[in-house]
Amino acid sequence: MSIRTEEHWLEPDAGRPRQQQICRSSGQQLLATLTLAVVVASLIGCSAGSKTNTARASTQTVVPVAVATAERRDVPVYLKGLGSVTASNTVSVKSRVDGQLAQINFKEGQHVNEGDLLAVIDPRPFQVALDQALANLFRDQAQLKDAQRNYERFKSLFDDSGAISQQQVDTQKAAADQLEGAVRADQSQIDNAKLNLVYTHITAPIGGRIGLRLVDVGNMVHAADTNPLSVITQLQPIAVLFTLPEDNLQTVSAHMHQSTLPVEAYSRDDLTKLATGTLLTIDNQIDQTTGTGRLKAMFDNPDDALWPNQFVNVRLLLETHKGSIVIPSVAVQTGPQGSYVFTVKTDKTVAINPVTVSFTQNNVASMASGVAPGDVVVVDGQDKLQAGIKVDPHPSGGGANRNAQSSPAQSAPTGAP
Repeated sequence: MSIRTEEHWLEPDAGRPRQQQICRSSGQQLLATLTLAVVVASLIGCSAGSKTNTARASTQTVVPVAVATAERRDVPVYLKGLGSVTASNTVSVKSRVDGQLAQINFKEGQHVNEGDLLAVIDPRPFQVALDQALANLFRDQAQLKDAQRNYERFKSLFDDSGAISQQQVDTQKAAADQLEGAVRADQSQIDNAKLNLVYTHITAPIGGRIGLRLVDVGNMVHAADTNPLSVITQLQPIAVLFTLPEDNLQTVSAHMHQSTLPVEAYSRDDLTKLATGTLLTIDNQIDQTTGTGRLKAMFDNPDDALWPNQFVNVRLLLETHKGSIVIPSVAVQTGPQGSYVFTVKTDKTVAINPVTVSFTQNNVASMASGVAPGDVVVVDGQDKLQAGIKVDPHPSGGGANRNAQSSPAQSAPTGAP
């Protein structure tokens, strides 16, 4: 029994007919053959797909790029600096006499002209002082007349009969002179009282924009007060102080002797033009701590676009280059052998042209060599290009005048000079 059981485990089909065993063996071989065929077919399909992808990869895709056309035009050369707006004149309006503030004749922020009435100090005490000085003058004038007449009498008596002495005549002459001095002093008091009466009417010493009211009606004001009634700032014209590197000062000075140099003031973000003026002067010394010199420009400022203590970006127009070849500055790339640009040829393939940049101004590059008027240069998409690659160009929307933003430096593509 143990031997049969072992034979049963070792040969499970030993009890089946021989024909059934043969059929089963043939089925297994057929299944193995079909499985092998499926695997081979899959491998063939994958190989074919790989060849198709390789073929597609070998056919390079056209690269879309933005382009601009090089053109010839005049290019202004600017020197840029940071400036601060300074009022031409600033006056703190104060009272020149002591008294009670009786009237305010201006509105805060109002533009006033020279001589306009701004405020009134109570004039009654000063009018009384004037009347008193006039009375003193009238009294002393009467006494002077009497003294002068007595002097004339004494002098006549002395000359005609000698009835009086010379000493009496001289004493009377001195009394008359003293009274004449008193009359002159009275006249001075009258002039001072009149002047104080005028000072009770506070007028604008200059034309300009008046600021906030710092003292209210009814308060006592004094000539020695620290705080003014208000402040007048002259905004038209207005000045801008700005700095330039000391290396530029000699060139600016030379151009100043030839013509008046325009100056433009821009907002803090350097995008909005605020006003246009002219360069007035250069300071007489250089700041050793910064290596810069200060310059002053004047602006008419008719629309009050500039305000005192405002920070502005200043552009000084130094000269204008006539007939320069210009392209957007973003078109210029830098490689191991220098600057270059990608140009699009008539067959819509790109070429690499080494270039020499004369100068860059306002996102526009003036070219000294390497680019001719009418050449189409790539301004966007250079990182995907190399010499001979086919591109799909489309306009950048501004040509050489396009305000392209500065982009981070890119590594030179294959084949770049």
